[in-house]
Formats: sequence, C-alpha cells, structure tokens
Amino acid sequence: MDIAVALRQSPGKTSHSEAIMTLTPTLYKIVTETLWREAKAAGVFRGAAIDLTDGYIHFSTATQVKQTAALYFAGQTGLMLVAVDSGKFGDELVFEPSRDGALFPHLYADLPFSAVLWEAPLPLDVAGQHIFPDLAP
Repeated sequence: MDIAVALRQSPGKTSHSEAIMTLTPTLYKIVTETLWREAKAAGVFRGAAIDLTDGYIHFSTATQVKQTAALYFAGQTGLMLVAVDSGKFGDELVFEPSRDGALFPHLYADLPFSAVLWEAPLPLDVAGQHIFPDLAP
C-alpha cells in the first residue's frame, strides 16, 4: 500500500508520523563503518555530515533504502546498514517529503542505541551493487 494512501485512510487523531510508524516499524540508516564505530565508542550517534548539516538524521524505509544506497552510496565500500525501531521515537521522528515527494523519516534528535535492532555490513557484489540482508517492513 502506498504510504500517502495509508495516511489519507488513517482514522481520527492519529498523526501522519504515527500512522506511518505503524506501517513501517523498522527504519534503516546507511552509515560508514568508521563513523558507526566512533559513535558506539562515544555512546551516541548524532549523524553523518549531511545529517548534521540538515539538522536531522536521515533514515529510509525498507522500500526506500536500496534506492538511497544506489543514489548516495553507489560503489562505496565500508558501509553498515543499521536497523532501528521507529516505535522508540516520539515526536522527534517526522516523515517529510523528499525524493520525488515520497515521505522519508527524519529524526530531529540523536539516535539512542536502545533503538537499534541490528547492524550489518553492506558489502558490494561483483557488479558493484550493495548486497542487502533481509529487510523487515
């Protein structure tokens, strides 16, 4: 189901972000291994350079993350895919229009490690495409 359609069908007082979080409980962040290791050592993930510039941490849904990798991380090695529980965030998580008007999750706070479900390397295949693990919706 298209997320925008799901929003129009959301009943009552449910906010847009709450409706989407119900549909997309798992969000994904692509990050360099080095930055992720540094964040874990520091005990906090504040975001990559683009996140710090934009003022929020960029995430993708399961249906968006492969295109995100292709557009912004093409051919790049040394990456991690981090899966997070969208239910761990309150009003700091906002779904906003981005690429082609699609709604993307933006976290206006540091990422608490308590929200991390798992992390995995994001290697390249022989054609230079990222190999993704199974993704939860």
